[in-house]
Amino acid sequence: MNPRLLAHGVGSREDLPIPFSYALIGAALALLVSFAVLLLFWREPRLDPAGAGRPLPAAVQQALDSPVTRGTLRALGLLATSYVVLAMVFGNDDALNPTAATVYVLFWVGVPLLSLLLGPVWRLVNPIRTLQLLLSRLLRADPKAGLAPLPPWLGYWPAALSLLSFVWLELVPRESNTSLPTLRLYFACYLAVHLFAATYFGSRWFDRGDGFEVFSSLLGRLSVFGRRGDGRLVVRSPLDGVAGVAKAPGLFAVVGVLLGSTVFDSLSAHLAWIDFVQTGPLPPRVASTLGLVVTVTVVTAAFTGASALTGLGAGRRPLDTAGEFAHTIVPIVAGYFVAHYWSLLVIVGQQAVVQLSDPLGTGANWLGTGGGVADPLLAGATTTAVIQVTAVVVGHVVGVVLAHDRAVALLPRRHAVVGQIPLLVLMVAYTITGLILLFSA
Repeated sequence: MNPRLLAHGVGSREDLPIPFSYALIGAALALLVSFAVLLLFWREPRLDPAGAGRPLPAAVQQALDSPVTRGTLRALGLLATSYVVLAMVFGNDDALNPTAATVYVLFWVGVPLLSLLLGPVWRLVNPIRTLQLLLSRLLRADPKAGLAPLPPWLGYWPAALSLLSFVWLELVPRESNTSLPTLRLYFACYLAVHLFAATYFGSRWFDRGDGFEVFSSLLGRLSVFGRRGDGRLVVRSPLDGVAGVAKAPGLFAVVGVLLGSTVFDSLSAHLAWIDFVQTGPLPPRVASTLGLVVTVTVVTAAFTGASALTGLGAGRRPLDTAGEFAHTIVPIVAGYFVAHYWSLLVIVGQQAVVQLSDPLGTGANWLGTGGGVADPLLAGATTTAVIQVTAVVVGHVVGVVLAHDRAVALLPRRHAVVGQIPLLVLMVAYTITGLILLFSA
């Protein structure tokens, strides 16, 4: 089951309830109108990530934070991972094996979107965290402290590289990335690298180094459930949650990889790109690798350049400004992710749940889901098209709001308005480009 054969979006221009040109114009106007409204009515910073939110009842927080709950979640994460590993190691290497669909759909797409609803769920069930905890206890070491402090300059760069390695696996070797030997090799290497790093630097490594956990945590910031600065679990505005993403080296690279890889996935579905890869002078894998790296670089550089222009008149350093505004790309990443993967999650996700009942290919029905069929109701062409446009536009509007709040907080009043124009232009360009790529593939 190759991801190329699993269409990421079944919507098309004809499936929209309005002409596609109107959708483009409306999307651009939505951003411009939002910006104008913000200039008139949002003149002081309003977001308060450290203190905003209504606390959940103390009994609820006590139950959620209890060692029993945390231990149960760790055990479930380890059990679920072991179940997939069983299929990966001992199952048949064919289209009925659930490993590829579980990895590329339920895990890569489902976990971040679940985090969007409930918060950073992968942090609670991450099996490598559990293994690191058990190994540290075996070695009688402090699982949090490790053997050496984590260098501050590393920031999110390890997570960016981790994510780049996975999107390369997903998008480049399409003829072999669903084979069991390839998946075994990749995840064995991933486990070894992050388990060693977490044992050496302590569990704080996962917060900045594990790409999957960082991705889940970033999208979890958009959940209405979050944790306040004093540790209380609260119900809050997603804007306050995302505004609380701490600036750190490499954060802009993480969002650049996430956004750029999604753009490349849409771009690589076009016939012109496929023809170039198949008939060009470079081997297909080399051409696709270069295409992925160039797309991620261009998307990241565009954001870094716009951020640099935003802080130019205020005398701020370019990379510092990019770090300050990197969180504004998180809702845009979420919007593209929903738009790009919605139909894949709905249809292939259901198929994966059916296949998981028979991990070894013996005709078993361990989970009771065997024999089921995917219901395409939520992935109809018109429904998907509307979801795609809505997700992209809402993500960008939220990004504009976050950028405005950060600008009025950081920049001198005389520069706060003009300084935002480069980022606004970039977000309009992201919106139009993203919609064209989604609906012209």
